[in-house]
Amino acid sequence: MALDSSKFLKCYGYDMLLGSIAAFYVITVPYTKVEESFNVQAMHDILYHRHHLDNYDHLEFPGVVPRTFIGALLVSSLASPVILLLNLLHVPKLYGLVAVRLALGCIILSTLRLFRLQVRDKFGHQVEAFFVILTALQFHLLFYCTRPLPNILALGVVNLAYAFWLKGKVYAALNCLIFATIVFRCDILLLLGPLGLELLLTKSISLWETLKCCFWFALFCIGLTVLIDSIMWRRLLWPEFEVFWFNSVLNRSSEWGTHTFHWYFTSALPRSLLAAFPLFMLGVLLDRRVLLFVLPVLSFVLLYSKLPHKELRFIISSVPVFNLSAAIAASRIYNNRKKAFWKLLYFMMPGLLLISLGCTTITFMASYENYPSGHALKSLHQLGHLANRTREQWVHIDTFSAMSGISRFCENDFPWRYSKEEGIPEGELCLRKFTYLITEHPTVHGFKCLFTVDGFSKVRLQYGITPISLVRKPKVYVLGNTRNEDVMHRNWPGCS
Repeated sequence: MALDSSKFLKCYGYDMLLGSIAAFYVITVPYTKVEESFNVQAMHDILYHRHHLDNYDHLEFPGVVPRTFIGALLVSSLASPVILLLNLLHVPKLYGLVAVRLALGCIILSTLRLFRLQVRDKFGHQVEAFFVILTALQFHLLFYCTRPLPNILALGVVNLAYAFWLKGKVYAALNCLIFATIVFRCDILLLLGPLGLELLLTKSISLWETLKCCFWFALFCIGLTVLIDSIMWRRLLWPEFEVFWFNSVLNRSSEWGTHTFHWYFTSALPRSLLAAFPLFMLGVLLDRRVLLFVLPVLSFVLLYSKLPHKELRFIISSVPVFNLSAAIAASRIYNNRKKAFWKLLYFMMPGLLLISLGCTTITFMASYENYPSGHALKSLHQLGHLANRTREQWVHIDTFSAMSGISRFCENDFPWRYSKEEGIPEGELCLRKFTYLITEHPTVHGFKCLFTVDGFSKVRLQYGITPISLVRKPKVYVLGNTRNEDVMHRNWPGCS
């Protein structure tokens, strides 16, 4: 029995470590934000509305650009047995959100496992161990791996590409990147291009064989996404082509903010890699083998830097390879720790790892406070049950609240009813049948503030045992209709 346990831990110990951290993030921060809204609502609708497309959220709120349903269908299929059990037990749908996020995390971490196993085969067990340590101490990769973003769905396929690449199956790697580009994120083309060019220049592939192998697969991918998404969107559609046209040709993505060219290298990568950031640069110098793996990924980040609108999640696919380079550097430092020059680096390395742990802890605490409307709706469900259970209780959710934690998974059954109708003048809200408002505005005519929910505002430096503190301030207000006597006669926490 002990031998079996030892074998199990040897095979899956690293996966259990990374999976436990990712699961902790899901359970403590189950809510999602606007960037994840399409896939979250799609998963909800697939699981709860099934073939009744008229009830699907995307037909009422299509978003700026369409997205594919393929990822949502895959994750929903894996989570469906759990959702069926939750429905039989009459458990709130919020637990369904936890289930689909855990299912997504299993997919992403399974593909990361395949990449890790190739790291072990090519670079050794010690490099594999440092790869896991560095990944575990980083916040963003494990926090994001359960979040249903198109970038994360693409990350799962890119991890497969990395695994095939390290294994020497370069055509399979290219096909994975083609699938990710055509179906999930058109910007993976910026990784596919440099990798294909490097493979051609190093004579790892021939141009004719590549065209013959990849052309038909690309057509299959286009046909698959057009078939499924045209049915779901009720029009002839290739979603990622429309995204490419919107972001790259029209350059409309800059309407959501811009950053300087160097932002990925001076902000995003240092925050996402933490201790691995200086180590990955050292790894390139220490092992020439890793240079061939880093160059296409570094080119991907450089090419992406030309687009003015930048977000960390856009380049999260680069993190596993940069972690590989960092792990090689950490392993080399450890092996040479008794030599004079390396001894200094060896003593610095634990400090870097501790800094990573501290930064990850602070970032997690800030993220926990970053979904105020989700907490507000949960508290309202707990406090807001009225004596008359036969009367519908309508909750209006404004745009800010819909973007900062509330999804269809957060909704309860009768007597609760919800509206996300946009563009209602503030003076008209009191004329509607709304019992409650969840809003960013502290006062609305005809409504009384019942309670507030604080959210993360900023990090503040201070003197004392804890030199850093998180500043919170009211972000979301829950208001009650003053004409509803049941609401007004209840005891509420109040608003400060």
